[in-house]
Amino acid sequence: MPELRQDPASREWIVFSTERAKRPDQFRTVTVREPRPAYSESCPFCGGNESQTPPEKFAFRADSKPNGPGWVVRVVPNKFAALVPRGDLTRRHESGFFRKADGVGHHEVIIETPRHDLDLATMEADQIEHVILAYRQRYNQLKKDPRVEAVIIFRNHGKGAGTSLIHAHSQLIATPVVPNLIRERFEAASNYYDDTGRCLHAEILEKELEVGSRVVDENDAFAAFHPFASHQPFETWIMPKAVRASFGSIRDDECRHFASILRRALYRLHEGLDDPDFNYVIHTASVRDENQPYYGWHLQIVPRIMTPAGFEIGSGMTINTSLPEQTAAYIREIEVPEAIAVQ
Repeated sequence: MPELRQDPASREWIVFSTERAKRPDQFRTVTVREPRPAYSESCPFCGGNESQTPPEKFAFRADSKPNGPGWVVRVVPNKFAALVPRGDLTRRHESGFFRKADGVGHHEVIIETPRHDLDLATMEADQIEHVILAYRQRYNQLKKDPRVEAVIIFRNHGKGAGTSLIHAHSQLIATPVVPNLIRERFEAASNYYDDTGRCLHAEILEKELEVGSRVVDENDAFAAFHPFASHQPFETWIMPKAVRASFGSIRDDECRHFASILRRALYRLHEGLDDPDFNYVIHTASVRDENQPYYGWHLQIVPRIMTPAGFEIGSGMTINTSLPEQTAAYIREIEVPEAIAVQ
């Protein structure tokens, strides 16, 4: 029997079509990824090729000089930026009706490793910790720009998720307006707080831990679970147990725990689904609302193993063919080694 479930974070209804459900192991991808060398001369993100990128904005280094080799994580402006830090935000009209303004903002690339053959799923936790610390540094730096209203940190993995360069990297876009999706999620959280006096995301985490069947991992500071109304099979949320609205407030000790649980979640997807294409995004409050008590930042991982079709486009509803209780049970069985062997 099909089932409808409502996502409490967005108020969206999701269709679970159990009649056409696949077993979790049937979601393994058929894409074969070619082995990669540790260094590629043509890759602008490889260590030693720093002259192929714009000058860096930030880097974790030992004693090496900026814009040269010797870095651990490096942040540079995107060469093909969606938004740029110059221009005029004054809104103008065309034909007295259509509104427009210059595309002012920031678009940066976080290069996660100097090695061409590594990815987050195959890195050690201390390297991922440096990536998260770079996220935090750039988030807190860019929110100081008075023109910035929201900072979106995201990662595309694989062609099906929109990536063009295979070298491990994330991106950050700081926008001069609050995107509608952020407004809608914040409004749902605000309404819930008005009704109950409780933080919606703290409640979601509490209930998922209480039920337990969708939880896939947990440590002292974070929990990972496949949410009750997952939009896609194997969708995974990672939430801090100390719920706060802004990702920028993450503490050093929390960064270590976040790196550990993120590594484990991505490794399990890598092994359980044969390295699927995926996107992840850090959902965080807009800059002006980051001290509000009714929102909780979290990371959402969405494997790209289903393609939206006519119903999804026409209705805005998603059809999910696998229940999160089933996918969570499958993914929990995958053992994660303490260290990952790298050639």
